[in-house]
Amino acid sequence: MKKYVIKVNGVAYEVEVEEAGSVSAATPAAPASPKTPAAPAAPKAAPAPAAPAAPKAAAPATAGSEKITAPMPGTILNILVSTGQAVKKGDVLCILEAMKMENEIVAPRDGVVASVSTSKGASVNAGDPLVGLE
Repeated sequence: MKKYVIKVNGVAYEVEVEEAGSVSAATPAAPASPKTPAAPAAPKAAPAPAAPAAPKAAAPATAGSEKITAPMPGTILNILVSTGQAVKKGDVLCILEAMKMENEIVAPRDGVVASVSTSKGASVNAGDPLVGLE
């Protein structure tokens, strides 16, 4: 049995994997677990799953500002920020429902919300602007 620590949206999970088709178990890990010396080595062994898990897309709009766009088509379930609000890297900006899954669209960096380009219940396509950051 092998143990791995996997981060999903900033939450660390300790996962045990058995060989020969056994079931794996996932339990929330203590916040200190990723800081242990053995934990960083395990996630590096499987970097491929971490890349597609990031549901955020950003394209520069103007110097000093950034446009957060929809990574996939879906429906906006909730908008958690408003114009002028300060946000930190990783803060949830809005919730996008796609294929019956709720995807958190998070801030890629610290900043101030310059604009909100969508509304609750709106249907969006991949690449549509959602939030502008200064």
